[in-house]
Amino acid sequence: MNTENIDPKILALMEQNPHMTDKEIAMSLGLDESLISQRIAFLSDTREKILIVDEEIDASTALKLALETEGYNVIEALDGYEGLMKAKSENPDIILLDIMMPGMDGFEVCQLLKADPASRHIPIIMLTAKGEVDDKVEGLEMGADDYITKPFNLKELKARIRIVLRRGTV
Repeated sequence: MNTENIDPKILALMEQNPHMTDKEIAMSLGLDESLISQRIAFLSDTREKILIVDEEIDASTALKLALETEGYNVIEALDGYEGLMKAKSENPDIILLDIMMPGMDGFEVCQLLKADPASRHIPIIMLTAKGEVDDKVEGLEMGADDYITKPFNLKELKARIRIVLRRGTV
């Protein structure tokens, strides 16, 4: 059973009986209690969620820590395929997307996300070492909401994230 099908069932059970334990919900749905606990934690987290899609683990981890200190819930994906899956299952508020990745590059990920009605609303900031004007234009034409080249200034990136997120709530 995929999480999109589980979450509404969990919420319905919790609505019927707000004092139901994770164990009781798991037994009622015939699922593992740890999965139910994980889904309830996910549903309860109200922080803005940022998905970082970048194969460079060190850079991604450092950025994750910096954004978590700002109060964001940060999740990571190490390639385009994982990024697509997490964008659909985690429904982030914004995606920071590298271009140069093995398998599926960031341009293709951006294009696929923006073509899908379920994910087209998610803002994307391209965060990449590809700084040529043609690359920037291609990223923006694929649907990216902003384009930042590496190396970047962390203070500027945080400001751009806030701006893009604010645009989405207006």
